[in-house]
Amino acid sequence: MTTASADIRRHTFFEDAQAILGGTLLIALGVNFFTQVGLLSGGTAGLAFLAQYATPLTFGQAFFLINLPFYWLAIRRIGWAFTIKTFIAVFCVSFFSDITPLFISLSDIHPLYAGGAGGLLMGVGFLMLFRHNASLGGLNILARYLSETRGISIGKFQMAVDSIVLFLSLFIVDPWLIVISILGAVALNFILTVNHKPGRYLVQP
Repeated sequence: MTTASADIRRHTFFEDAQAILGGTLLIALGVNFFTQVGLLSGGTAGLAFLAQYATPLTFGQAFFLINLPFYWLAIRRIGWAFTIKTFIAVFCVSFFSDITPLFISLSDIHPLYAGGAGGLLMGVGFLMLFRHNASLGGLNILARYLSETRGISIGKFQMAVDSIVLFLSLFIVDPWLIVISILGAVALNFILTVNHKPGRYLVQP
């Protein structure tokens, strides 16, 4: 890789900042779509949704707390830059998710629209974070660690976690809303599958 290519590929501080701000705002809006009608998602966010529905915690509070144990793994296995960006992204999603209802009212939204549009919003937000070497941490970090140190498939681990979240949700969420939540997950992952292709937008040496 030439020096010129490396300079083209590197994001500036401002570019990273606007991506984290914009991405987390979109994710927080999608979270509020889900929360308003009682939907959930997989992974760490799914655990935060369950905690929100079953305890006095808000989504933001639960999401921030659940992520705390995973940062030391991120520092050890991925590095400080990724960890700092991820911590900021998690904090922003937690904060924005809790304050969004102060600025907009979602008292009348159909569950199907909430699932589809909310999933798309979160997918675009995740895409912005991934493009700038950030994530929402949590179980994704653990999955990467187990893959590198124990040879456990990331896909299988994520599937196992999502299955646990789905099982626990049966005791808290209406089954019809679980079906719509799956629609939201499909919408989110569709955005990532189609648009997140590492290397496609990089200048080749």
